[in-house]
Amino acid sequence: MLTQPFADAIAAAEQIITGAAHIRAEQDLVEGYDYLAGSIRASLQMAWAYELDFPFFVMSTGPYTKMGLDNPDTLYYHSYLRPDAEYVVTGTRGTTRDLSFQVLNGNYSPVDVPDSLTAFDDRKLDIRADGTYEIRFGPGEAGPGYVHLGADAAMLVVREVHSDWVTEKAGTIRIQRVDRIGDAPPPLTKDVLTKRYGVAGKMLVSRLKTFLAFPEWFYLNLPVNTLTEPRPTPGGLSTQFSSVGHYDLDDDQAMIITVPKSDAPYQGFQLGSMWYLSLDYINHQTSLTADQAHVDPDGMIRLVVSERDPGLANWIERTGHSRGYLQFRWQRLSREMKPDDGPTVEIVSVADLPDRLPFHEQARVTPEQWRDRIAARQVAVAERMLG
Repeated sequence: MLTQPFADAIAAAEQIITGAAHIRAEQDLVEGYDYLAGSIRASLQMAWAYELDFPFFVMSTGPYTKMGLDNPDTLYYHSYLRPDAEYVVTGTRGTTRDLSFQVLNGNYSPVDVPDSLTAFDDRKLDIRADGTYEIRFGPGEAGPGYVHLGADAAMLVVREVHSDWVTEKAGTIRIQRVDRIGDAPPPLTKDVLTKRYGVAGKMLVSRLKTFLAFPEWFYLNLPVNTLTEPRPTPGGLSTQFSSVGHYDLDDDQAMIITVPKSDAPYQGFQLGSMWYLSLDYINHQTSLTADQAHVDPDGMIRLVVSERDPGLANWIERTGHSRGYLQFRWQRLSREMKPDDGPTVEIVSVADLPDRLPFHEQARVTPEQWRDRIAARQVAVAERMLG
């Protein structure tokens, strides 16, 4: 059967899911099978997007095809490249907080992170008065509006980041191989489809292995219920800093995370499951940006991570996950982050929150206000996915 390699990969992928070391309860396994379904969809999509001569941007991850502790605030796109070909990227700059470009020399693997050959944000673009722009990538010499592709360049990744989900609108983006504009690709053949099913299977297995290994490298070697100082994000994103950690909390405990509201254009926080995925950020408040968060009169943002509802605007819902990952991101930076820019952590009883939060009363919300917050998230994500 033409699809047998992919069927075999699905069986191997299921074994990876059921054998994951972090599984303790039925919820863990159920979420793993859901992760598997999303990964199957994504792997097929990525294999069919492997068009080096007639490229197009595909969404690398999203609400239903999650991977790699995806940022709820980010639209992720990628396209494959040939290093010896020239490509033109055209688009319209939206009103989102950040738009960045990165050229990688390969895919993530269980043993390696691909090298970033170049990374920059839209401050390097010549954006016209109508919001349109054009930039070229190819083997030629780098210059204004032209990015040199190294000999092992393999992928162009684009990230568009929202801070205010309601008011900010995404732009548009397109990629073409310059010497193929106006041409048409050859018709599909059985050999091509056979290869694509095989590639999709390899992507599926590698994807699951890779992002189960990632936390071992960057998170689980840290003391539990702590966050690191801000540090450059691994992977070559030159204008992004991160603070990371992992948590383990009882249902009557709360984690108070106190962080200054930054001067960075984008500042965001999220929780992740032990599958290294974002939690449900559509129907629950499992993430907040600086624009979405309540800021106390002293300029600090105080986030409360807990299972029980504390009645606060900055409640970060655990949604039944007693363990998971903590992640801050600051993006589009024009300076290095310092330790004082980062978060501090305190573990308290939920009952003690009024005594431990200096502006507790100002941060309270009613159940009706909370429902309005969630409803706004649901609408914003739906509109964002529709473009």
